[in-house]
Amino acid sequence: MATATTTLARPRFQDIGSVMSWIATVDHKKIGVLYGVTAFLMFLVGGVEAFIIRLQLMRPDQALVTPEVYNELFTMHATTMIFLAVMPLSAAFFNFAVPLQIGARDVAFPRLNAFSYWVYLAGAVILNSSFIWGAPNAGWFSYANLSSQYSPGVGVDFWGVGIAVLGVSSLAASLNFIVTIFTMRAPGMSLTRMPVFTWMTLVVAFLLILALPVITAAIIFLLFDRNFGTNFYAPLMGGDVLLWQHLFWIFGHPEVYVLILPAMGIVSEVLPTFSRKPLFGYMAVVMAGAVIAFLGFGVWAHHMFTTGMGPVANAAFSASTMLIAIPTGVKIFNWLFTMWGGS
Repeated sequence: MATATTTLARPRFQDIGSVMSWIATVDHKKIGVLYGVTAFLMFLVGGVEAFIIRLQLMRPDQALVTPEVYNELFTMHATTMIFLAVMPLSAAFFNFAVPLQIGARDVAFPRLNAFSYWVYLAGAVILNSSFIWGAPNAGWFSYANLSSQYSPGVGVDFWGVGIAVLGVSSLAASLNFIVTIFTMRAPGMSLTRMPVFTWMTLVVAFLLILALPVITAAIIFLLFDRNFGTNFYAPLMGGDVLLWQHLFWIFGHPEVYVLILPAMGIVSEVLPTFSRKPLFGYMAVVMAGAVIAFLGFGVWAHHMFTTGMGPVANAAFSASTMLIAIPTGVKIFNWLFTMWGGS
């Protein structure tokens, strides 16, 4: 008994100092806080980049930064805000709220959860360390052949590796949340009783699982073109310059809903609370989120109407783009009727 007592009283590794307890934590709430604080710091970094851009544009012929530095700031601002600020901020809410909403002790794989945060931090360091040797300068979408043939230096390479590393983080987190939501709900909480925010977390997780491999493949092709002499995007050598646009926007348009669906989930939780009445049309709101995600995979080429796809493709993608307004309108309708007659 004495031996057992001594063993139990021995401090755990996580308890040795407050700093180490945060570094070694696998607690979902602490990891959510880490995501939130880091995302806010990256938001400030992106804000400084935007501020310098605006100072440069304040007057004609402003010479605050060189054109090359301006392009670097332009690229890094967008990349920072999308991949290092808004997406991780959503992950902060997911980590903190989802296990509490479904009555789970933690996420399904706590160590994988911690791994996803530290990989995200590594991706942020890789991207921002590019300023030392020359930051990426081809825009956050890095269209070929600007990024593959006409951007010398290591900037675009840093961008590609950084985005690929961030993709590993997001894939790990997405798998974790999918397993958590499907297997760790409290007794009696069926899928049709889950909070809307948890539903949007599940939808976003599937979006990332399906979209991230596409951009990863596109980046691998780009890095091979830049460093190993392949010609995936070189039309004069048999490649297809539009391949990058298709692959990028197959990821890039679902990414729009990765950013907005968590906010829609938050609105769907906040409005009923402060209206003091249940959400109007719960299943309609949930299904609208799922339909938005589904249609989001079929509208990518509305970013490419000037590339000569032809009238049939243009008409199809125009129609799918208009269709996606329907489930969005359903959410607005339900939110308005939630507030109608509320207190």
